[in-house]
Amino acid sequence: MSTEEKMTIDERYKYFRVMKKRYKQANKQEKGNILNEMEAFTGQHRKGLIRRMNGSLTRQPRAKQRGSTYGPSLDDALQAIAETLNYIRAERLKPYLVRTAQDLCRHGELDVTPGLLAQLERISVSTIQRRLQRLAQDEPRLPRKGPERANQVTKDVPMKRIPWDESQPGHFEVDSVHHCGPKASGDYVHTVQMIDVATGWSERPAVLGRSYRVMEDGFKRCLARLPFPTLEIHPDNGTEFFNQHLVRFFRETVQGLQLSRSRPYCKNDNRNVEQKNATLVRAFLGDHRLDTVAQTIALNHLYDQMWLYYNFFQPVMRLKEKTFIRKEGEMTQIKRRYDVPHTPFDRLSATVAISDEDRDQLQSLRDQTNPRRLRQNIYQLIDDLFDLPGATPGMTEDIYQTLSTPISTQEGEDTLVTLSFD
Repeated sequence: MSTEEKMTIDERYKYFRVMKKRYKQANKQEKGNILNEMEAFTGQHRKGLIRRMNGSLTRQPRAKQRGSTYGPSLDDALQAIAETLNYIRAERLKPYLVRTAQDLCRHGELDVTPGLLAQLERISVSTIQRRLQRLAQDEPRLPRKGPERANQVTKDVPMKRIPWDESQPGHFEVDSVHHCGPKASGDYVHTVQMIDVATGWSERPAVLGRSYRVMEDGFKRCLARLPFPTLEIHPDNGTEFFNQHLVRFFRETVQGLQLSRSRPYCKNDNRNVEQKNATLVRAFLGDHRLDTVAQTIALNHLYDQMWLYYNFFQPVMRLKEKTFIRKEGEMTQIKRRYDVPHTPFDRLSATVAISDEDRDQLQSLRDQTNPRRLRQNIYQLIDDLFDLPGATPGMTEDIYQTLSTPISTQEGEDTLVTLSFD
């Protein structure tokens, strides 16, 4: 043990027990030398060391426990911030505590003092997690959706996977979510979802049916709102994406667009959008049937609000490193590390893919938006959607009952996965 390092309490008591044997067998002069040595080694007062050597070395409990570092005002702030950001993980919540508190203060939703901001700045991730668990504020989500039947292979479009470390915005994974309920008969609503791999930026239009005309309208809605160029469209093998009409639309509308597709029956090739199908679509709408024009229009109003909420206020974590751990005679393990959480808009703003004019315009939109009120509007629109004629009785109750059951997630600073290779 180095004498230049500060001893822990356990190390100090272990040292006392060793020295006490020498101290009891020493004469007066030797005891003085031992005390000198202990005083220099531990930095403690001589009289305290004498009491240790002549008394018991059993550790006693504190006569008075330490008080709480953080008070109820911090709990109130954490509760409001966690609710505003939809009860995301503490690791994602921590970097945006101060910023969200200032946003809520600016909109009159939270009283903020310099002392409270200082506490939000220094609070640890583990403390946030413990306090949120105690406050019972974690909102659950639905389990992930099961595998879907792959479509017929399209021969003229290459199969690939967008690299996980893609740094240039514009490479979109695309998928459709069916809102058909228990029977896939007739026309019903579909959600077309686009997820940018580099930034996490998401777009979601709702379309009634899967004809090329409604799919074309859905993609026009997304492309018109995107603040950066679209470089690649990467869906699965569904015929709603790969037909002559829609392929022609892509190539005529977006110059230089690259079309690619995932391998059949390999959902991990579209891993980002598949995960968002569960968290940004199924978690809000469940598996109920939606099949009217009014429901389609209402769902697009809901997605307009979610576009603002999840792109500007919801921090996401991005994989930054993968390490393969190979040991002889054992399965290969993969250790994943994630970066500091940032919102998709913040990640986009850090690149050159967006112009200064568009960045300033979107920043102004973000500053003028009350995130807590925005979240309330989202849940009100869900209620309005399920109150429309044609909705299945009990849809709202089923959704909120499902939202009260938490699901596990693989997001975190470090994850370890074991793989077996043939």
